[in-house]
Amino acid sequence: MNIAVVSAEVAPWSKTGGLGDVCGALPRALAALGERVLTIAPRYKAYPDAWDTGVRARIYLFGQTHEVGYFHAETDGVHHLFVDHPSFHRAGIYGDSYGAYGDNLFRFALLSRAAIEACTRVPLNGEPLGEDVIFHANDWHTGVLPLYLEALYRPAGRFSRAGTVLGIHNAGHQGTTAAHEFAGLDVSARWWPAADFDGRLNPLKCGATLARKIIAVSPNYAREITRDLGFGLEGIFSSRGRDLFGILNGVDDAWDPRTDKHLEQTYGIEDVAEGKRANKAALQRELGLPARPDVPMLGLVARLDHQKGVDLVQAAAPWLLRHDVQLVMLGSGSSALEGWFREAERTWPDKVRGWVGFNERLAHRIEAGADIFLMPSRFEPCGLNQMYSMRYGTVPVVHATGGLVDTVETFDPLEDRGTGWAFPTFSVEGLVEAMGWALYTFRGHKDAWRGIQRRGMERDFSWDRSARLYRDAYEASRP
Repeated sequence: MNIAVVSAEVAPWSKTGGLGDVCGALPRALAALGERVLTIAPRYKAYPDAWDTGVRARIYLFGQTHEVGYFHAETDGVHHLFVDHPSFHRAGIYGDSYGAYGDNLFRFALLSRAAIEACTRVPLNGEPLGEDVIFHANDWHTGVLPLYLEALYRPAGRFSRAGTVLGIHNAGHQGTTAAHEFAGLDVSARWWPAADFDGRLNPLKCGATLARKIIAVSPNYAREITRDLGFGLEGIFSSRGRDLFGILNGVDDAWDPRTDKHLEQTYGIEDVAEGKRANKAALQRELGLPARPDVPMLGLVARLDHQKGVDLVQAAAPWLLRHDVQLVMLGSGSSALEGWFREAERTWPDKVRGWVGFNERLAHRIEAGADIFLMPSRFEPCGLNQMYSMRYGTVPVVHATGGLVDTVETFDPLEDRGTGWAFPTFSVEGLVEAMGWALYTFRGHKDAWRGIQRRGMERDFSWDRSARLYRDAYEASRP
């Protein structure tokens, strides 16, 4: 099977969150299954490992012809193409300190067209991918890719066997813009209903309407976007119910406590107690916290925005810190929450550390050193940190939403089952109640705690499992 994964982000070259991680890891897992895989993303800057193919394509958009180039890299059996055009050469992927770029529709429409053209133009160690291909578009940025196939290519007898899949990583971002922008896409006005959302152009609706299959990043999130988390597109997703899949994201091998190069001491399920003790001590030393092996350490690594629910942790902090815990937080985003990180350090200097920014090494060390991981997201399409936590023997306390429902089972002491705590109601009271049970179990029921850790570490969150499900959905997407 020939697969083209088209995305605004592909880690490690470009990443702002889970989209980049998925589009970096899933192709490797598909290649390991024997599939021929190509990722296509913008060339935001010069990547040392990508070379100029010399291939150029001329694409007409928004009233003029634009020339794009293609740079090629190959890693772990996956081909990677980077579409080169001046509109991608900016400091940010989607915007800057003044907000989103005003020409994002043009930029990502150009990516979509360039991706289709690449499949027949750019040799990949001998020959192009070809027209018998599955296009995996991702989020609103490539929502117009299925439109181009249906409006421009199939009527011309091209890509007749090509499948189309739209990946939904976050339905809250839809790229909605003014209706008059549709004229710039260079397709017939008869296709306008596919993009029309209350009189505005909605690229995500376009993809959700025209892609042959839709894949949400967890089974529960696939249900949620048909009910109350489709951000106005619930009806579209519901009407596509037979074509809507929910496939849980996997965990990249970089997040494995047995081999993690960032840790003070690597460990596995057989020596989790010793490994976590060593990593907690190292994290306490590094951050200047009192070296107390028995104090419950709470970890939080998150983007500081409305979705992630960090404001619940802020509201619950006085209660938490009265119960003799250490709280280590890492994140950036909202200036108000960044300010609270700093204020919390000043208020509780022996108990709290709030690192503003992102630090990959510290994120790994928090996962390994913490006893409990906080993830109180308002909504969470899939979530990765709760899976990282379980793999590291760190017990997650999460809000029961999206992929968190699919991955974290609330501990039941009577049945001795569960991998953490998932509180059903998004509220400070819900978080406090779940944390109360977690702290009670950590301090007073060590055998039960070890069982929770063991079950979490035994969960299979590998990309191999997810990739096989994606492959089935791809095959079903053919015309």
